[in-house]
Amino acid sequence: MDWLKNILNYTLFEGTNFEFEIIRILYFVAIVTVIKFIVYLLINRILPPIYRKSGSDKGAQYAINQILKYIIYTIGTLAAIQSLGIDLTVIWGALAALAVGFGLGIQQTLNDLVSGIILLFERTIEVGNVVEVDGVLGSVTKIGIRTSKVETLDHVMLIIPNSIMVGNQINNWSHNHERVRFSVLVGVAYGSDTALVKRLLLEAVDQHEKILKEPLPFVRFTDFADSSLNFEVFYWSFDFINHRDIQSDVRFLVDQAFRENGIEIPFPQRDVWFKNDKS
Repeated sequence: MDWLKNILNYTLFEGTNFEFEIIRILYFVAIVTVIKFIVYLLINRILPPIYRKSGSDKGAQYAINQILKYIIYTIGTLAAIQSLGIDLTVIWGALAALAVGFGLGIQQTLNDLVSGIILLFERTIEVGNVVEVDGVLGSVTKIGIRTSKVETLDHVMLIIPNSIMVGNQINNWSHNHERVRFSVLVGVAYGSDTALVKRLLLEAVDQHEKILKEPLPFVRFTDFADSSLNFEVFYWSFDFINHRDIQSDVRFLVDQAFRENGIEIPFPQRDVWFKNDKS
């Protein structure tokens, strides 16, 4: 067996502080394989039953999975590098040199990396949340270590640096509550039966299957405008993504109800008077 021992201990490359022997390379491959197997076993086999039993939400599951993967991969990578015979102080020295060398060039990347860790720990934004970024509404599909992905209503995938998700004002529609209040504004002609208008608005929202019965929808008489009496009907829904479609459906129902009951929706108009000066 001396020949096998000689092969395993054969030096492929020798440096100042390390040397690459075949056996060390085999150790490296074995450690990397074991790390991947541990992550797979943990994420796909061990943790899912625990999540189901504890009733944790998908956002929390994703955050825990990502943090565990980062920790295991970091420890495993360092162990794999050390198995090659490389002194880790050399690695830290090289990283320090890179940090000084790149300086401002990697500052934004480091900011995004730190922001990604903050997102996973704080959980102010989670996978599955409906968020509004710069006026664009979408659903968070992934929070990575550097960037996050948000799918818009048009099924366009936005790749957003995590520093923006942490540093900018982001409206999280589903952070604290599972339901959100929406409203539809409508104006009716002066002289309309306001009690009837209120009843028709409530009946319209009551017909929609995606509008909640509790909390109760309500109507607010908002203004005596120039050309109309303005009303706003408020309601709650779980469907954040399609809320504009729900608002459109409500408007169709309101228009039909107003037509059937003789309620007029006015348009702006002005009376112009000409003064005839007689000399």
